[in-house]
Amino acid sequence: MVQHHPSLPIGPLHAALAVELRHVRASIERLAETLVVDEHFTTHYLEQFQTFDLLAQYADESASLLDRLAVGHDPHEAIAGVRLGVVQERLRTAVTAAG
Repeated sequence: MVQHHPSLPIGPLHAALAVELRHVRASIERLAETLVVDEHFTTHYLEQFQTFDLLAQYADESASLLDRLAVGHDPHEAIAGVRLGVVQERLRTAVTAAG
């Protein structure tokens, strides 16, 4: 069983993870910008190319959620701020199952 260590504050970890996810988002966006100039790629793989945008949105929403948790928001309140409906629903399901 996992034990909680009250001497270790979780807020700074949430904030640090949010920063890391924003680095991931920026990397995804840079890769997409590199590939968009390749006409062959954009012509033949437009649908797959849109996945880059979705991944960037997932990373950004996750980072924002962690930011809210880092400053002490209730998990349900923090999840309510997630703008991607499918992600919000998965997170609500996970919190409900854990509770």
